[in-house]
Amino acid sequence: MTTSASGTTVSHRGEDGLTRDALTVLQPGFTGTTAPDWLLRRLGEGLASVGLFGRNIASPDQVAALTARLRAERDDVLVAVDEEGGDVTRLEVRTGSSFPGNHALGAVDDVELTREVAAELGRRLAECGVNLNWAPSADVNSNPANPVIGVRSFGADTGLVARHTAAYVTGLQSAGVAACTKHFPGHGDTAVDSHHAMPRIDADAALLESRELAPFRAAIAAGTRAVMSAHILVPALDPDRPATLSRPVLTGLLRERLGYDGLIVTDGMEMQAIAATYGIERGSVLAVAAGADAICVGGGLADDDTVRRLRDALVTAVRAGELPEERLAQAARRVRSLAAWTTEHRTRRTPAPAPDIGLTAARRALRITGTAEPLAAPPYVAAFTPVANIAVGEETPWGVAAELARLLPGTETGTFTGDGAGQAALSAAGGRRVVAVVRDEHRHGWMSAALDTVLASRPDTVIVEMGVPQAPPRGALHIATHGAARACGRAAAEALTGGLPG
Repeated sequence: MTTSASGTTVSHRGEDGLTRDALTVLQPGFTGTTAPDWLLRRLGEGLASVGLFGRNIASPDQVAALTARLRAERDDVLVAVDEEGGDVTRLEVRTGSSFPGNHALGAVDDVELTREVAAELGRRLAECGVNLNWAPSADVNSNPANPVIGVRSFGADTGLVARHTAAYVTGLQSAGVAACTKHFPGHGDTAVDSHHAMPRIDADAALLESRELAPFRAAIAAGTRAVMSAHILVPALDPDRPATLSRPVLTGLLRERLGYDGLIVTDGMEMQAIAATYGIERGSVLAVAAGADAICVGGGLADDDTVRRLRDALVTAVRAGELPEERLAQAARRVRSLAAWTTEHRTRRTPAPAPDIGLTAARRALRITGTAEPLAAPPYVAAFTPVANIAVGEETPWGVAAELARLLPGTETGTFTGDGAGQAALSAAGGRRVVAVVRDEHRHGWMSAALDTVLASRPDTVIVEMGVPQAPPRGALHIATHGAARACGRAAAEALTGGLPG
């Protein structure tokens, strides 16, 4: 035993055990499509988790080879990915997802369909060797101005979000892939993206209980193996620290009041809500002290130096008496427990393949307003494109142009943004029929103005809304897809050409 400068007694199980526990609670990323030597070395030293991002993925076969190499070093390694389907996809980052996202599933409101979609997504992840998915989003999209959740949410109705969150968890875990329900205690009522700054939710405790917490209660009842914390300040729960760093939120609320005993994972610690305020080292220590079990880092920081710095920060905090050693050991045990669960479920019979379930769901999610003859000639697709949020990324294609070109060869397209976008689109379209594609028109004044301009000149314009359909439908035909996944684009293209199955 040793005594820290503050007088706190610290019992060390030995430096090796302490260092291994510190490595065990980290979930780092890396660069490249093969495992670097430093990562393999850290797995041998105690690292238990690895996070995959779009930069690590080229094809399913490549991911399978990568995860096999990781398991050759550590058989029970947790391989995590941020694969929500819909707009947020990593497996299909360069093509767009073949699954619609949560908002489309919520629009259909068939919990069995949601379960089937999640099961097929889980089956594909398991085939690639991924066993932890940082999904689903259980956020209630109560603020239409939300810049980071939007179509990642099942909807604005708490009951709907709760039942679909539970169905998603059940479906995903039926494939032996652990669900990580996020972003606790709920990121839906924010107007700030925590990738950039600290959001704040000023709802009172009663509203939080009835709205934000209900989907997480449903996920816990469904057996979610992990929960991800949000980098948001909720003064009704803790006026001083964001949820990820808050003992009242993670331990008092999630553990004690909601009775959750699975793994608590932080959102990415390099996000500015934490990094710019606390720094990732200090933030990681505070998160584990508050009750978090796994530190997600690697969306932007992905190297051995980051792992070393976080490991050393945790070890130093224990030595100084700032982080109880037993709390770190408990966190490491929960990581190992989840790893054991995934190993046990790796060889279980997975759901039968359902390769068309994503397109089926996307077709059912379409909401069509107005009447117009199907497109008979190649149109001009004007994509009014906002800045993509970081969770989605700019590398993932979206829209209907590629699918329309497949059905109507000769279709042309252009991307427009900002003031004057409408007139620029009209000039580019010439005499062709215009298909205007938008994403969250209600959040972008320039986008609404562009549609005003186009419709004033070309009232036969078709509008495809691929974000949250909050703005009133307009145009000769208005199609709401409830998401911008490739599957949603294909379903919309079929509808535009009269090829949508009845």
